[in-house]
Amino acid sequence: MRAVLPGKPRAKLQAVCTGCWEGRRLIAYISGNAFVVLTGPDAILQTIYDDDDTELDAITIDEASGKIATCAGNTVRVYRPYGQDEGALKWALQHNFSIDQPGRDAAATLSWGVAEELLVGGTSLHLYSTSDSEIHDAPIRIYHQELANPVNFANFSYDSAFIASIGNYDRLVKIWRRLSFGSDDTRFDFCYLPHPAAVTSMHWRRPYHVDQTIDNVLYTICADNVLRIWAATDPHALQFLQLWAQIDLKESIQPRSLGTQALTNVRYAFIIDGRDFILATEHAVQAGAAANNKEDHALSHLIEVANRSPEICIVLDGLGNMSAWGLENVGCKARQLTNIFNITHVDGMELGLPQDLMEDSKYVQFYNYCNNDGGGLNLLVHHFDGRVEVFESNVADLFDPSPRSDRFATKSTWTGHASSIRKIIRNVSGRAVVSRTDGNEGILWKHMDHNYGASVFRQSIITESDHIHRICVMRKGNFVMYLHYDKVVLWDTRAKHAVCLATCKYSCQGKPLCILMLPEIKKGGPVAHVATITSTMQGVVWEVNLPLGRGSLTEQNGFPEASIREFCKFDLGGSDDVSYVLPVDPAGSPPVMSGFLDTFARDIAISYTHSGMLRSWTARIDFDNQKVDWLETCSVETGIREPTLASGSSIRKAALVNSTRSELTIWDVRGAQLEFSQDYESQDTIRDLDWTSTPDDQSILAVGFQYRVLLLAQMRYDYLNKGPAWAAIREINIRDLTPHPIGDSAWLGGGNLIIGAGNQLFVYDKAVDNTSPVVASLGVSPRKAPWDLFEVVSRLNGPLPVYHPQFLGQCTLAGKSALVQKVLVELYKTLKYYVEGDTIESHLGMDLEDFYVPGTSSAAAVKTSRSEFSNFTDEGDAVETVTEDVALSINEKLTQVALPQLSRQEQIHLADIVECVSIVEKQRRSMDDNAARFMLFFRQHALRRGRANEVNISWREINWAYHSNSQDILVDMVSHQFHGKMQWEHARESGMFMWMTDATALKAQFENIARNEYTKSDMKNPIDCSLYYLALKKKAVLQGLWRMAGWNREQAATVRLLSNNFQDKKWKTAALKNAYALLGKHRHEYAAAFFLLGDCLKDAVNVILNQLKDLQLAIAVTRVYEGEHGPVLRELLQAKVLPLAAQEGNRWLASWAFWMLHRRDMSVRALVSPVYTLLETPQSPSNLQSKFFLTDDPALVILYSQLRQKTLQTLRGASKITPKVEWSFVIHNARLYDRMGCDLLALDLVRNWEFLLPTPTAAHSFQNPDPRAMLRRRSSLVVADLPVQVSSMGLPVEMRSGHKPPPSVFEEPESSSLLDSFGF
Repeated sequence: MRAVLPGKPRAKLQAVCTGCWEGRRLIAYISGNAFVVLTGPDAILQTIYDDDDTELDAITIDEASGKIATCAGNTVRVYRPYGQDEGALKWALQHNFSIDQPGRDAAATLSWGVAEELLVGGTSLHLYSTSDSEIHDAPIRIYHQELANPVNFANFSYDSAFIASIGNYDRLVKIWRRLSFGSDDTRFDFCYLPHPAAVTSMHWRRPYHVDQTIDNVLYTICADNVLRIWAATDPHALQFLQLWAQIDLKESIQPRSLGTQALTNVRYAFIIDGRDFILATEHAVQAGAAANNKEDHALSHLIEVANRSPEICIVLDGLGNMSAWGLENVGCKARQLTNIFNITHVDGMELGLPQDLMEDSKYVQFYNYCNNDGGGLNLLVHHFDGRVEVFESNVADLFDPSPRSDRFATKSTWTGHASSIRKIIRNVSGRAVVSRTDGNEGILWKHMDHNYGASVFRQSIITESDHIHRICVMRKGNFVMYLHYDKVVLWDTRAKHAVCLATCKYSCQGKPLCILMLPEIKKGGPVAHVATITSTMQGVVWEVNLPLGRGSLTEQNGFPEASIREFCKFDLGGSDDVSYVLPVDPAGSPPVMSGFLDTFARDIAISYTHSGMLRSWTARIDFDNQKVDWLETCSVETGIREPTLASGSSIRKAALVNSTRSELTIWDVRGAQLEFSQDYESQDTIRDLDWTSTPDDQSILAVGFQYRVLLLAQMRYDYLNKGPAWAAIREINIRDLTPHPIGDSAWLGGGNLIIGAGNQLFVYDKAVDNTSPVVASLGVSPRKAPWDLFEVVSRLNGPLPVYHPQFLGQCTLAGKSALVQKVLVELYKTLKYYVEGDTIESHLGMDLEDFYVPGTSSAAAVKTSRSEFSNFTDEGDAVETVTEDVALSINEKLTQVALPQLSRQEQIHLADIVECVSIVEKQRRSMDDNAARFMLFFRQHALRRGRANEVNISWREINWAYHSNSQDILVDMVSHQFHGKMQWEHARESGMFMWMTDATALKAQFENIARNEYTKSDMKNPIDCSLYYLALKKKAVLQGLWRMAGWNREQAATVRLLSNNFQDKKWKTAALKNAYALLGKHRHEYAAAFFLLGDCLKDAVNVILNQLKDLQLAIAVTRVYEGEHGPVLRELLQAKVLPLAAQEGNRWLASWAFWMLHRRDMSVRALVSPVYTLLETPQSPSNLQSKFFLTDDPALVILYSQLRQKTLQTLRGASKITPKVEWSFVIHNARLYDRMGCDLLALDLVRNWEFLLPTPTAAHSFQNPDPRAMLRRRSSLVVADLPVQVSSMGLPVEMRSGHKPPPSVFEEPESSSLLDSFGF
């Protein structure tokens, strides 16, 4: 944690208390109806809120028992400590009681005595016993005395022998002497200590340790600037205490020079008890010894003072002067003149004390203590304007007579609100925030980074009586604008109390939803433009003229007088369904107006509708026409109905929460993609969303729940492993600090987060726990210092090193196998000569042009290998390809060397890839690129099978194999992978029956599966293979197998049934009856087999789809049973596969299905357009899955470029894609590469992409143009698969006109056209 603002301390005499209990320092103070217990400047132990809203008046800690007592009105509460033995110290309510006569008696002061006795003072004095030994629920009152004058302050002496009390503006201190101890008969008598003026402060001397008995000494400070010391020097006198000595505070600080320096009569004084002074001296001596400073005059001076065991009186004025006095042998019978001696008189003490006391808020109280476990003297300064300042001092430096300025170091300032925080609003830079409470109290906080940590300072308090609707913070927090329902108000927040500068009334239709700053042409100028948008999507823009800078009359940047005027009104339209409009959270670089209104401009607002349509908006001010132009930059149909919460960032990210506040979705607004979806229903409801970003524009989202804030960080897209795009990077839980739920949170500048809960504000820095799983997955060397939030997020997102498995996988998909070889060879060389401590470059020393200039990688490889010095190089350096030996060597090194930016898991993936590349290289000459792609990813899938949750290979890999011309090699490889014993589950895993195109080979493999299914168990059960043999229409084989299954009790009946002729209608009916009976017994696969036996393919397919839920098996059975062109296969693809692809947004599946349907033009279009737009009954997908980022894949662009020029049909399909859509598609995929960390591939894509030429127009209206004219390079290898066009009359095209065609003359054909007509 960076800083704590525990709440605004009350302006009461007993608002703060401190004590040492069981060796632990406790500080407690009251704020509103709560009190806070702290152990140090930034260490909160507990916050306790009262059930009612009455503000507390006093608090006190018992050093003997650790109990805390508070009072509010006539109610007193006592809290008892627990859990200290378990290391989790907290307080719980022990007693809650009212003092008598509630009508007129209110408790004003509290004080603990011995044996857990509590003194409560008001119009009477009450003494209660609260000890645990009492059986009673309420404490027992053991003494009660009504008073003539209500007490303002009453305090027990340390041994409870005396009570000192004073009333309001009282000059007579009343001393109560205790005559008897014990609860049965407690009696006091009293006397007065007269003073010439009102007494302002009292202090009883404290002993060195708890059990020590000392003479009681009372110090009083009076309005006449004199400190008086009272002690019991004469036991026979009428007064219990006699005046022992006095110090004139005014005279003790005198001007040090003859100059005309300012003088003040205001004096502040406090006593440092001997016990604290001795401890502080010991610590200073230890610190001096550690520093080993031989001639430390300040330390020698301190030791000289400490040897006299004095109490210390510190006197201060408001100008930085300090005088320190030693009081030796206080209370001795025979006082000597030397008993009071001056220790030092110094100046330059900047404690920020007021120079006059004209207002009550300028009153100050001091508390000091020294901790047993080290550190210097701590000073708490309670300012009655609502803050406690914490200082620490080394007493050697404090009393050093030589001039110095570092006597006190500021440790913290405790302040905050007096009631619950409702909202926190930041300015653009996050360097200023306004927090607003339920009671309309607004405070402007400035955020600054300081060494000691306290990074948020109260700059101004804004007091407003009207209801505040929205807030806008302007110009680094110097001005704040409040939006009310009928007016806007400008406040100057540069002073301690904000000043109202200007007001402007307004009226517009609908309820105002937000207030937002419009982008300025000149940043930070004297004129600002502020807008509001209402629920009817109309709005008002105001022009705000800001005043001159303070004290700079020469500066022209500002107006002599501030003003607000209505600049214009506007209407955005489309108000019918709008739910909310809100400003975007500033992220990335600050918005500056470019002068253009286009989609590249920065967003300033987002709106969302009841149906879940999300829109982002930007605006530009048109000064000439006195209007504001608005533009909708992006829109996303999220499908989330009635969202309750939304938040957008200026870099086009948005988060949306559903109607039950349980599910969070994160959207990339620019790409209309869903990046993250998580349901927190079991944990909590979502209450708040806040965006920020790293300096390099990577997004971070803070998700606020009731008692915790979850920080989600953007991650790289990972299409190969289907990894998440967002991850929780840190959880901040405030339940240990306060029982109050979080009111609001906001990002400050530099990655700090401020959280408001109850009266308190907590500022968290950007440190991230090293042990969190996300940091552990970064693959970075462990270090002691915590990780920086921005550093971690940048590492999760930046460009990948070229040896990263994701980068190598994408290179393989992009057809850059030579480049992959080169990278791995470079990695081999790097690792071969690697010595611990060497740095491994992320580019391995390769030229970046190799990655995006076509043909350079292979040419460079040849050039390096044929260097004229090749005879002298080590044979290892002459390696050109990744052979099995090279792969073995790399993987051996990978077990010893941790590569930078790779986690252990990723290093295992890299080893997989190296192994796969070497296997592919071995068979390189006999396979095409698509086969290599499939082989690499299938091998990786097989290696990862135990680790990944993906059971089957993806449709992407199925497409590569489907479009490969080396399928026989792939079939062998898959078969070999399963040791020649391929069963259906293995075939499904490899997708084999989806991508095999040769019908004969398909049936041969299916028979193979049937055989292996039969032999998979020792029993050799023919039921296991029935479906497969019947799909192959090999009933005879199945009959033979059943004859051998003598052990099966169904054998006789089945053999009898199978011996019949199923062409006969009677036996078909019998087979179907059996099928339905088996369905009733949930034997679904066997039922499907009987449907096939009864020649009911469609029913068999339905059982496989609906009961077995196996799409691949349904397709495989159909292909084997009725061939490629059958009606059931067509219906299956059209009615089941394509709608499924549309629902999931799976373009790979859609492209494959269209190709199977011989709609190759649609197959190409499916790679570019959303699938649901291509179906005959287009239906917008309702589920979020289809919008998920994983439905996109940059490899789609690779398959598209490959397929579009394969046949005339695909070229025609590509011609239906407009250049604008194709351009968007390519740019979108480049963006995806960038988001994956493959920036070099993004550059390669946009640099080398070839667009098709415009569609040629036909020479005659009835002639179809030749799609080949769209190719930039004339390719003869385009398969002519367009059907010959025939007119409606059934005549060939050339005979449609009434004219006879001209006589044919033989012409020599071109070689290319010959090839074309043969389908090449």
